[in-house]
Amino acid sequence: MKHVLSVLVENQTGVLVRVVSMFSRREFNIDSLSVGVTETPECSRITVVVQGDEQLVEQIIKQLEKMPVVRAVQRLDEKTAVCRGMTMVKVHADDQNRLDVLKMAELFRAHVVDVESTTLMFEITGSDDKVTAFLRLVQPYGIAEVIRTGLIALERGEHTICEHCEEREYYGKNLL
Repeated sequence: MKHVLSVLVENQTGVLVRVVSMFSRREFNIDSLSVGVTETPECSRITVVVQGDEQLVEQIIKQLEKMPVVRAVQRLDEKTAVCRGMTMVKVHADDQNRLDVLKMAELFRAHVVDVESTTLMFEITGSDDKVTAFLRLVQPYGIAEVIRTGLIALERGEHTICEHCEEREYYGKNLL
């Protein structure tokens, strides 16, 4: 089963390596990993997607929470969170099939980011299911290249990851 974890960490050199090393040392597999700064420059958010049972995920969370650079760990449920990834795909397209490929892209709200005489490059953002469905549809035309980002996610509504922080005073009052 797929699990999405949002991890708030100190924005310091080497933090990502320490977090990823913890996964490696304990032989946890990472399906997807994204990291970026947050609304607070002192913090970064790491979104990790892992496969496993409930016991494995609980063990990962406990290990993450033990790390001094980790401020909070939030487990995101796909029903209460918005999860998105971005994909760029280069599809073979000539004069005979170009319009068909463009119509498919329009259905999926994929954006054309490059046009050449024999290829079209698209950017598509959305859930893994949406992206996978688009890739399946353009596969018969010939996919030259694909690159996917890691998943990013936020919980819907008023709730924030700061509610999971043990050291609330670390964050500005406006974020609580």
